Amino acid sequence: MKSLPNNLKNKIVLLRVDINSDIKNGKVILGERIKQSAETINLLKKRKAKTVVIAHQGRPGKSDFLSLKQHAKLLNKFTKIKFVDDIIGKKAEIEIKNLKNREAILLDNIRKLKDEFNPGNNKIIKFFAPLVDIYINDAFSVCHRKQTSIVSFPKYFKSCAGPFLEKEIDALKKIKIKNCLYVLGGAKPSDNIKLFGKNKVLACGLFGQVCFINKGKKLGQQERYLKKGKYFIKIPKNKLKNVETPVDFAVRINSKRIEIPVENFPSKYKIFDIGRLTIKKYAEEIKKAKAIYMKGPAGDCADKIFCKGTFAILRAISKNNGFSLIGGGHLSDAVEASGISKKKFGHVSLSGGALLRYLAGEKLPGLEVLK
Repeated sequence: MKSLPNNLKNKIVLLRVDINSDIKNGKVILGERIKQSAETINLLKKRKAKTVVIAHQGRPGKSDFLSLKQHAKLLNKFTKIKFVDDIIGKKAEIEIKNLKNREAILLDNIRKLKDEFNPGNNKIIKFFAPLVDIYINDAFSVCHRKQTSIVSFPKYFKSCAGPFLEKEIDALKKIKIKNCLYVLGGAKPSDNIKLFGKNKVLACGLFGQVCFINKGKKLGQQERYLKKGKYFIKIPKNKLKNVETPVDFAVRINSKRIEIPVENFPSKYKIFDIGRLTIKKYAEEIKKAKAIYMKGPAGDCADKIFCKGTFAILRAISKNNGFSLIGGGHLSDAVEASGISKKKFGHVSLSGGALLRYLAGEKLPGLEVLK
C-alpha cells in the first residue's frame, strides 16, 4: 500500500473522505469526521495539490440523504474549500480544470449517482479518468463497501492511502485479538455478532438490549420499540455464552433519569442507558482486561442525562494500562463530549462497521484494491 507523495505540485488529486454526519432536523452536526477530513485537505494544500474531494451523506431514500452543501460550510471553519453543486457534469469539469495549486473543491454527494453502487468502468470512472492524476483513499470507515469511489478508482488511476487510513491500519496491528475484551454498544446487532466467539463481550446500548431479550428475558415497551425499528435480530443462545448483559437500565420518568433493576422488567418505559450497577460490573471487567475494543455508545448520548453510562465506561477504559481501541463516529464524538483526553486511549477511530469487520478477520475490498 503506497503512502501519500511529498510533492503534489500541479497534480489534480481525487480525495475520498468520509464526512457522513449526524443530522438533526435537517441540519448537519459538526463532528470529528469533518475536522479530520479538513486536516487531510490542509496537508494536500501544503504539498501544493489541486484537490477534488468526493464523499457521501446518508443513503438514497433515507432522511439523512442530503446534499454536501452544509458540509462544505462546516469544512470552511477549518480549511478553505468551494462547494460544487455537481459531480460528473459540465460544471464539475470546469471547476476541476480551473483549480490552482493549494485550492480545493467539494463535489456533491457521490451517492446521488447510481453508478456509485455499480463499480466498474462506468460513467464516474470515464468522467474522472482524463482529469485526475492520483486517487487518495482516506476513508477507512467505508472500505468495507464495494462502491465505485472505494474499489474502482484504484484500478484505473495511480492510487495511495491517505494519512488517516494509514493511521488506522497501524493502530489495528497493535490489537491482540486473542486477549481482547469487546465492549459492544450501538444499534447494529448484525455487525456486532461477527465478534462473538471465545472472547468476553460486555453488551450495552440497543445491542445490549437485543442480547438481553435473546437470553429469554422480557423488556416490555422497549422490546416493542426494538422490533418496530428493526433493531432486533435473533441470536442463537450458544453464541451468547461469553456475552454479559446489563443488570439495570435507565429510563425517563417525568423528564428525570430513573434506574430500574432488570428484575423489575418488563416495563412500560423506554430504555435510554445502562444503570450504575451495570457500570460498576463492566468497570470491574475492564480493569482486568489486557486489550479493549469498544464500539458504539452505551446509551442515548443525544441527551446529557443518558450519557452517564457511556462516559463512565470510557473513563474506566482510559484508566486501563492495556491497548484500547475506541471505534465509531458516535463514540468518538462521545469521547470529545466527555472531556477525557484522547491520549488516554490507544487509538480513537471514526470507523464503525469497517473496523469491526477488520477485527473479525474479514478482508476489506477498499484496502485489498490498494495493495
